[in-house]
Amino acid sequence: MNDMTSDLSSLFRNYDPARRPVIIAEAGVNHNGDLSRALSLIDVAADCGADVVKFQAFDPDSLTASDTPTAKYQADNTGQGNQNALLAELELSADDFSVLAERCHKRNIGFLCTPFDVAMTEFLVSLGMPAIKVASGELTNDPALKAFATFGLPVILSTGMANEEEVGHAIAVLNEAGARDITLLQCTSLYPAPPLSLNLRAIQTMRDRFGLPAGFSDHSLGDHATIAAAALGAVVIEKHFTLDRTLPGPDHKASLEPSELAAMITKLDEVADALGSGLKQPNPDEEATAALVRRSWHLARDVAEGAVLQAEDVVLLRPAGGIPPQRDVTGLRTVRALTAGKPLSPGDVREQE
Repeated sequence: MNDMTSDLSSLFRNYDPARRPVIIAEAGVNHNGDLSRALSLIDVAADCGADVVKFQAFDPDSLTASDTPTAKYQADNTGQGNQNALLAELELSADDFSVLAERCHKRNIGFLCTPFDVAMTEFLVSLGMPAIKVASGELTNDPALKAFATFGLPVILSTGMANEEEVGHAIAVLNEAGARDITLLQCTSLYPAPPLSLNLRAIQTMRDRFGLPAGFSDHSLGDHATIAAAALGAVVIEKHFTLDRTLPGPDHKASLEPSELAAMITKLDEVADALGSGLKQPNPDEEATAALVRRSWHLARDVAEGAVLQAEDVVLLRPAGGIPPQRDVTGLRTVRALTAGKPLSPGDVREQE
């Protein structure tokens, strides 16, 4: 799709495009491989008002070589030096995802999962997953992109670590394989991502260059970057959250706790309200104020019937109940005697004959 629209508005039951961006509460692997904790994360996301809760699905052995080291942030946050071993501790089973999808249905929140295992994608779609979320690390994986496109679902493509040419190539691969509804997410693959690394204006750059809707996958601390992204026109906000930031695991430290997630969503609601329609016109509630703080012509002194108004006869004062300042009233003739301090109304004067 090249008209800057997306079917995301029809995918997630709580989403109202007139209200705010799609909010994806990224549970990721913050369940630490524990199904009960994953279910609690769904409940938190639903209680906080998120539109979607998202997990990650992978088979460690089909994702990493056995001797693959962990990324620096993973090693720093977990002490684990082997990526395969770390992922094995964070893996959920197909049966687990079935349970999670059912809980999402009961809680009326969208179920989404980033598949790192192409073979598992069909199963996730069968659970009601309404879109394919492509992780930043898979953006250069052409075979996976082609496979994802065959499901005929909207694709949400994270673009961490990528330049514009790589993003354009991934879009072309998806298009050629049949994907038409693609949403791009600006992302920085650091955990946490420092403010100077976020490059939020890339949201607008990608939207304008590729003619596709764009949003923001946020790995920074706090929620101020998501608020700025919404103000820049992000159609999707993805944010990691956790039950407890002190838990062991690679992503907890860069995640919001439940009260912070709820606060972020409230702020995004308020930002959406504040952005408005873009049409410059007064708010209806301003009308009463305008009547009191705008000026109109008033009589500076008593004026007799039939007098021709001079500059010294009138003064511009609040409120705006008289003839407005835009009209020059000097030279008009009064049709009745007028009292100082009163507003000058159109019925008080006439043009000279």
